[in-house]
Amino acid sequence: MLKHTRSSDRALYDICAEELERQEHNIEMIASESTVPIEVMELSGCIFTNKTLEGYPGNRFQAGSHIADKLEILLNERAKAVYGAEHVNLQPYSGSTANYSVYAAILKPGDRVLSMRLDQGGHLTHGSPANFLSKVYQFESYGVHPETEVIDYDALERKAREFQPKCIISGGSSYPRLIDYKRIYDIAQSVGAYHMVDMAHIAGLVGAGVIPSPVPYADFVSSSTTKTFCGPRSGMVLCKAEHAKKLDKGVFPGALGSMHLTTMAAKAWSLKYMQSEAFRTIMAQVLVNARTLAEALAKHGFRIVSGGTDNHIVMADLRPKNISGTVFQNALDSVGITVNKNQIPNDPASPFVTSGVRIGLTSTSQRGLKEPEIRRIARIMSDVADSPDDAAVLDKLRSEARELIAAFPLYPPHTFDD
Repeated sequence: MLKHTRSSDRALYDICAEELERQEHNIEMIASESTVPIEVMELSGCIFTNKTLEGYPGNRFQAGSHIADKLEILLNERAKAVYGAEHVNLQPYSGSTANYSVYAAILKPGDRVLSMRLDQGGHLTHGSPANFLSKVYQFESYGVHPETEVIDYDALERKAREFQPKCIISGGSSYPRLIDYKRIYDIAQSVGAYHMVDMAHIAGLVGAGVIPSPVPYADFVSSSTTKTFCGPRSGMVLCKAEHAKKLDKGVFPGALGSMHLTTMAAKAWSLKYMQSEAFRTIMAQVLVNARTLAEALAKHGFRIVSGGTDNHIVMADLRPKNISGTVFQNALDSVGITVNKNQIPNDPASPFVTSGVRIGLTSTSQRGLKEPEIRRIARIMSDVADSPDDAAVLDKLRSEARELIAAFPLYPPHTFDD
């Protein structure tokens, strides 16, 4: 790959080669990341990059769309088959633009939205003051119970009755437990609100059928197509048939213009792969590996938020180890393990320091690591937490981590030979 770039722009080629080297020798445990199959990389740069297109099959704003129509129809059929959705729109470029498209479909400026607090599992696009939409709509938040650290559904219902939102959002970016979508859907129905589920982090687990689907209990389901989806950097929205026209207008022209046909092609391949036994096996192992890591870290003295995990995310409270999220993240990165600092529920530390880290098990599971390797990683993490400034200890752990991951190649040998 990149054989032409190597000749025409050596500096850029070298940067890409350096990143490949990093990924090959790194133990990737950032929950937002996964490793795409080669076909996804091929299709993400395929001939459709030359085509500009707006609108929908049979009703485009540009000529020469008849072949691209075939692509979008195939993509939509596969998405509906995988998720059991009545209607889909796969034109959004990302999970964030998927969310914006839903907002554009059903909300007017000033409308009220109830969503999960960012520091307790939510997402920036769900009403964070840092996101521009916080100036467009009125957001209120619900959170987790202070003792169980799982969603406090009773408090959520009380807040919904008081606030009377137009939309209730469930799902987020750092919530490690299953969500009672039916309970939230029933609450939304009782106050006349839409129920939107952001399943960006769990889309692959849902598609593989290893955790319950939100689709039956949501008016709209948005998602990115990376993370557990293991596809290109893009997005999608599923919805009930009754909302199809609203959603399509919300996507185009409501939130987006021309679509990215290359990533739509890559999503089509990913959805076919998602129906394979190979993909289902990986997603099942993700759940096993996440539970294994949570249990192992707890034995090493970390406190696990909510006491465990039901998906690919492990949220670790670092206070028992007397280390901040920032220090731990940087120390782990120095030995070749990447995680991200993350606030935990009711975190006394700032978002730039944090008392916790978020750890994901998708990429390691894709590479074939199983319980023995995950327990070994947990021990390395504990050793790093105990000696984050000891260069000699970190050097030894770097060698161990590199040796461990070397047994599980990122891609088959010679994949990138020119």
